[in-house]
Amino acid sequence: MHPVNSPHPYPNLSRRDPLMQALARLAWRAMLAAWGLVLVAASLVAPPARAQAAAASPAGLPQTQLAPTLQALAEQAVAQHPGLRVQVQVGTLDPRLALAPCQRMEPRWPAGQRAWGRVKVALRCVEGPVRWQVYLPLQVQVWAQRPVAAQALPAGTVIEAHHLAQAEVDLAAEAAAPLAAAGLAGRVLARGLPAGSPLRPADLRQRQWFAAGDTVRVVAQGPGFAITADAVALTPGLEGQPSRARTEQGRTLVGRAVGDKRLEVDL
Repeated sequence: MHPVNSPHPYPNLSRRDPLMQALARLAWRAMLAAWGLVLVAASLVAPPARAQAAAASPAGLPQTQLAPTLQALAEQAVAQHPGLRVQVQVGTLDPRLALAPCQRMEPRWPAGQRAWGRVKVALRCVEGPVRWQVYLPLQVQVWAQRPVAAQALPAGTVIEAHHLAQAEVDLAAEAAAPLAAAGLAGRVLARGLPAGSPLRPADLRQRQWFAAGDTVRVVAQGPGFAITADAVALTPGLEGQPSRARTEQGRTLVGRAVGDKRLEVDL
């Protein structure tokens, strides 16, 4: 490579000194060769280093790499309930997170967290220069067969068998799970339901199991035992609500109305 507008590659050297010109040529060629080696080495080393850093960031991981493990964790969490179908939708981490490269990550359900609906699973780096933990959002759907409205039903409908049909519904779509078929016949809707909608506790009117002044059967239960006695209801017995009753000995008990003229008391 000759300098622009220069008649000779080494203008500062005398043309009468062949030895100096030869030494200068050797030095110039050695410098060009060294720069060539540096450029080649950079082209071979830099791309893998960048790829490794990108692959190690969980924010850039494809969902398909984590989905099978998270699916298995969710299925294990609901394994004690047969007949359920679990489906996991993996969310994404905040793209602003700056996490150190990680060679192996391990997901884990936080202790005490329900394993369906909108949840967050702990994602830990277990092999890397820096150990870190973040929380990955998930949507866990739990599907099961439940009764749904076979047609649009107005509020006040007394439920009969022909009002209902079976369909697969997501038990985790709302905090209150859909009701099973047992005990729905004869219940009264507290609000209207569109066709295909599952029935939840808030959709039904509360039943009154007894009125104030009725004689009720009190079941007082504790760890490993239960005592029954008759008492007089002091307040109406609305389904699942607290109610009071007085025994023959004059003792006032507070329990839950759970059935026809039946009051349960926890000791």
